[in-house]
Formats: sequence, structure tokens, C-alpha cells
Amino acid sequence: MSSQTIRLLSGEDVRKALPMHRAIEAVREAFKQLSSGEAIVPARMHLDIARENATELFMPVYLPSAEKIGLKVVSVFNDNPARGLPLIHALVAVFDAKNGRPLAVMDGEYLTALRTGAASGLATDLLARTDAKIAAIFGAGRQGRTQLQAVAAVRAIDKAYVMDTNVRQGQAFAEEMTSLLGFEVAVADAGDVLHEADIICTATTSNTPVFDNDQLKAGVHINGIGSYKPEASEIPPATIVRSKLVVDSIESCLAEAGDIIQPLAQGLISRSHIYAEIGEIAAGRKAGRASNEEITVFKTVGNAVQDLAAAARVLEVARELQLGIEAPL
Repeated sequence: MSSQTIRLLSGEDVRKALPMHRAIEAVREAFKQLSSGEAIVPARMHLDIARENATELFMPVYLPSAEKIGLKVVSVFNDNPARGLPLIHALVAVFDAKNGRPLAVMDGEYLTALRTGAASGLATDLLARTDAKIAAIFGAGRQGRTQLQAVAAVRAIDKAYVMDTNVRQGQAFAEEMTSLLGFEVAVADAGDVLHEADIICTATTSNTPVFDNDQLKAGVHINGIGSYKPEASEIPPATIVRSKLVVDSIESCLAEAGDIIQPLAQGLISRSHIYAEIGEIAAGRKAGRASNEEITVFKTVGNAVQDLAAAARVLEVARELQLGIEAPL
């Protein structure tokens, strides 16, 4: 009988093991490896389940520097919020790349929100104005929460607005995040406040743009993280056209990011409009913001390198702190 074990980690274990500032550093290194070609990341597989208004996503990845292999499985069931269930369920499995041994299975729901927030935190650190103080968050779900946490980790935010079609959910977000972060977070209408925002994060399930291009102030930085299908777009094409556009992965965004695919199809931009991958800027191969007036956009559809880099850090700390359950295989 085998004495092999595997570590099982809950969302709370993940939260204890990896605070936001460490998550940002983990994805910084992950994106460097992605853009340098060191990481091996096959295309994400989509399994559409039309009868349930759902999509199942499968994301394998290999990071040689971490000596780890990962597989993330994400369930996106769009009717779940109406059932009182999370929109997203997810698991991340980690394997030893030297011998293939399964090392851990951990909750992927919080990890997904954490690593997505961390990606925006990295992009904000590299692209937003250094004097940015006001943030605007579209979407009052779990993703919106980690977006604001990440932005606040890299800029001295003193006020934030949240926009959500569910007013009660928006109010709960505002109260929770005000208490957690120590600055005012208020429910607002985009038309009233967006002109104030130095940093905008879109974290919704909307298929159409959630703000108007003429609502933006000069020098704003935008993190677009919600849409990940060609038919979905949170950011107006006119905003994409006028922006310095940075992505997580050029290949993935050209296949999945409606925010980019749609203006490309309309002839408003060409492929060369994509300025850089965020890993190129993180590695110093390309510059970030060029002036205080330019509008910068970071578009991400999510990449498995983020998950594995974060999961590897979680596993390392979990072993040190004896988090989770060591279960026999």
C-alpha cells in the first residue's frame, strides 16, 4: 500500500498562505516567464454547456523554474447567483514536475480571484499614474473585492466607487471594503463619478461595455478582467482605440478577448495596436506609462501561469505553517 499523501487546501488556507502583496510578486515572475517563452501553457479548453448556461474551463501549465505542473478546472455557471450559489467554482491541482507526483489540490475560487486581482495590481503598479488616488470598480462580486485590494496594495487610494446592477450587493461591498481597507468606498453611478477615477477595474459578466468612453479622465488606467469570450466586451472600442493597450498574453487575447477582437474586426485597430505583454514591461524589456495624460488599458483573459505561480507559493507556505489536510492517496 502506498504511503503517498496529498495536501488538501481550502480557500481560507489559501488566504492565510498568500496575502495580496505576495500574490502580486508571484504573478510578476509568472508573467515574465510567460513572455520570455519559458513557461509552457497550452491553449485553454472551453467546454460549453448550453443547457445550463455554463462553461467549463480546463487550463494546464508547466513552470520549469518552479519545477511544478498545474491543472486548473473552472466551472462558470451564469445562473448560479440567482440560485444563491457562487458564479464560479474551481479547483487547482499541483504536481511535481520532476516525477509527476500529485502534491496538492486546493480551492480555486479564492485563488482565481486572488491571482486575477494580483495581475491587476501588477499592471496598476507598472502603468497607472504614481499619484493615482481614486478607484472605480465595476462589479461587486469576489473578483471586484480582490481588484480593489490589489489596487490599494500598490497605490495610495483614498476613495473608491463601486458600480453594480444589484444595489444591495453593491452596498454590502462598500461597507465591507471600507472596513477592510480603511478608506471610503461608496456605491455610485458611473455617469456621476467616473470622470474622477484614476484607476478603473471592470469585473463583470456583461457582454457590452459598462461605461462610455467620454466619461474617462485623461491619464486613467483601466484593468479589464471580466470578459473572456469574443462576443463579450466590457470596454468601449473607442477607449481601446485611444489607449496604450497591454495584455497578459497576445495569443490568448487575440483568441478570447472581445474587448480586442471586436475593434479588430471592425477595422478600428490592427494587431500592432497591442503595445506589449505585461511580462515584457515587468522584465524591463518595454517601458510602461509614457506620460501623465495617456490612457492605459490592461486586458487579461486569465492565464494558467498565474494560478500555478500562486499555487506553488501557497503550497510552500502551507507546508511551513501546516495548513490544510495531509490525506493519503
